[in-house]
Amino acid sequence: MAASRDAEIRKDVQTYYGQVLKKSADLRTNACLTAARPVPRHILEALQNVHEEVALRYYGCGLVFPERLENCWILDLGSGSGRDCYALSQLVGEKGCVTGIDMTEGQVEVAKKYIDYHMEKYGFQAPNVTFIHGYIEKLEKAGIRNESYDIVISNCVLNLVPDKQQVLQEVYRVLKHGGELYFSDVYASLELPEEIRKHKVLWGECLGGALYWKDLAILAQKIGFCFPRLVTANLIIVKSPERYLMACDCRFVSATFRLFKLPKTGPAKRCQVIYNGGITGYEKELVFDANFTFKEGDIVEVDEETAAILKNSRFVIAFMVSPFDIML
Repeated sequence: MAASRDAEIRKDVQTYYGQVLKKSADLRTNACLTAARPVPRHILEALQNVHEEVALRYYGCGLVFPERLENCWILDLGSGSGRDCYALSQLVGEKGCVTGIDMTEGQVEVAKKYIDYHMEKYGFQAPNVTFIHGYIEKLEKAGIRNESYDIVISNCVLNLVPDKQQVLQEVYRVLKHGGELYFSDVYASLELPEEIRKHKVLWGECLGGALYWKDLAILAQKIGFCFPRLVTANLIIVKSPERYLMACDCRFVSATFRLFKLPKTGPAKRCQVIYNGGITGYEKELVFDANFTFKEGDIVEVDEETAAILKNSRFVIAFMVSPFDIML
């Protein structure tokens, strides 16, 4: 019964994004268009280089451009028409690689159509971006190997998938140790009633399948990720005529989280860290999450898990990390 329901949802979402929606203006609520924070200049410039048709078919709910991207291998879950992939392909450079996977064939076709256009615009000798037609909860079937990516991103897609635990398990599998899932999505303030979860339009508009926010931490830690680190969160003002939604007391939030996959090492220690300012676009200040902002040259005391993340991820080159007692 559950498998049948999941298949029905996937079919409805494919129809909604492949046939009903032709551009972002066709959306019936603003849930998929809520910006999480101002766009840094270097990212804005990369986005401005994306072809107009690709950009018009963007349906994300946040900004999924983490820091320190040079030479990284990035996987975009639910890449749609490829807007984020193309911007990221410019930011990672020719030695990096970006893969987009989406279950809507029409969206993948649009994305593939502009590979040569973007590579020529960036001056790259060979394409560093590919697009795959497949399901994000079945990455292995799509040919995505174990521990092959530094970063996995997702922009307002997890809510469209019935089996969210399976998606997170697959992400954990394909991430390298020290890798990160950096994703924006829509979250609900309570468990949604069945009439909303079965509403085709609300599911397609990123609301019907929104995860109850407390469940994210439970799922993440069950799979093996570090505790979710909130980056930004914005309350969604839903202007929807759907009577089920109007009668519901639930509140929806567009939030960006980062989840890290750390190697199985010994117990971490509280540390003091100094940011060296070596990350492009964030030379003076790096807002890592809602709890930690690192300014160039300042000493900051961090907890054990944050220290472990900075020491075991791509951020290690940008920080001097020392046990608390050494820097006293």
